[in-house]
Amino acid sequence: MSAHRTSPGEPWPGWSTSRAAQAAYGKHLVRIGELIPALLYSSVMDRQHLAAAHTARRQDLIDSQVSSQALVCRDDLLETAAVLDALALCHGHGSYLPSYQEDSRNPVPRDVELRTDASDVASDLVHHDHQYGTSITGDIPSALGYDCTDAERDAVRTYARREWIISQEMLELRSGPGRRPTSCAGAEMRPRLPERR
Repeated sequence: MSAHRTSPGEPWPGWSTSRAAQAAYGKHLVRIGELIPALLYSSVMDRQHLAAAHTARRQDLIDSQVSSQALVCRDDLLETAAVLDALALCHGHGSYLPSYQEDSRNPVPRDVELRTDASDVASDLVHHDHQYGTSITGDIPSALGYDCTDAERDAVRTYARREWIISQEMLELRSGPGRRPTSCAGAEMRPRLPERR
């Protein structure tokens, strides 16, 4: 059995990306393929550590874990926005859910829901960057409002995509040629709760 060699066209065995995703992310699609399990794993572990601290009634550990999560909030938003955007691009271009119908109980096509989720997370990144001045590229669009248009949703996704690609380019420059950057924040670098003695 041969090992799978990742590429922008097939970041995971059996997952062939769309031309739109390849055009938008290029060589960085490989990193997005790596981020999917990393984001899922770190989210579960972060919640597990918070729950353990809560169960142990260790407010100091809860405060420490929440503080740690706050420090990597932008990186989490940026990485999640990039992953959702790439997945949405693999489903093609199309419409979004109207803001007033996002909580509807009616079945929604998966591609529409995925595009809407991608734009919602990108809007959270936009809001964060407006609030804290953390944009790398500048030219931040407005965060999504209640009655936003598809064009506004596209704009926040484009912004998040641009921010993520530039952050990856900067990490590659810092890592040196031929070395793979770990991530924006690095799920593996997040502090973990110490064991209670």
